Amino acid sequence: MFLLKILGKFLLFLSGWKIVGKIPPVPKTVMIAAPHTSNWDFYYTMVIFSALGVKINFLGKKSLFRFPLGLLMRFFGGIPIDRSKSNNFVSTAAEMIKQREKIILLVPVEGTRAYTEQWKSGFYYIAKEAGVPISLGFLDYAKKEGGFFEVLFYPTGNYVEDLEKIQLYYKDVQGKYPQNSTLYKKFGSKIMFW
Repeated sequence: MFLLKILGKFLLFLSGWKIVGKIPPVPKTVMIAAPHTSNWDFYYTMVIFSALGVKINFLGKKSLFRFPLGLLMRFFGGIPIDRSKSNNFVSTAAEMIKQREKIILLVPVEGTRAYTEQWKSGFYYIAKEAGVPISLGFLDYAKKEGGFFEVLFYPTGNYVEDLEKIQLYYKDVQGKYPQNSTLYKKFGSKIMFW
């Protein structure tokens, strides 16, 4: 892990990116990863967490875990999910969190790199069922910053109201391809193309 930390810091330095904010001070959290508009999001996310020396877990579609890419995905904490089977995804993920002493479960709330009308609600219900807070991670390509908003959200059960509060934190965060962000239409006038 020590060598990975040094490599992560070196790669951040080379790319001109910096880390802002602090890792949430809780042993367990569901962390939002937003916006998710590019394959580069995975790279910068892994570089940032490597530079911090922090282990995360994330859920990914099963097809990403085929050899040889699957080895890399698992190395960085990936957990495959089979979207074709009708299983209780939320309960399975919540139970996984309950069984661990420490976990940061990173969830790309848009669920895809292409534009979607709204965030997937799974992150919210996983956190609610597991009894853990939601933390807010981001990548801002305009500022070349990645990190964390220093706030924790505990789901109240009112998804719509809680989501409005959470999304406000992301209003000025620009993904690599802003037009692909779910929040582009909502906060589009504040997002600039480059």
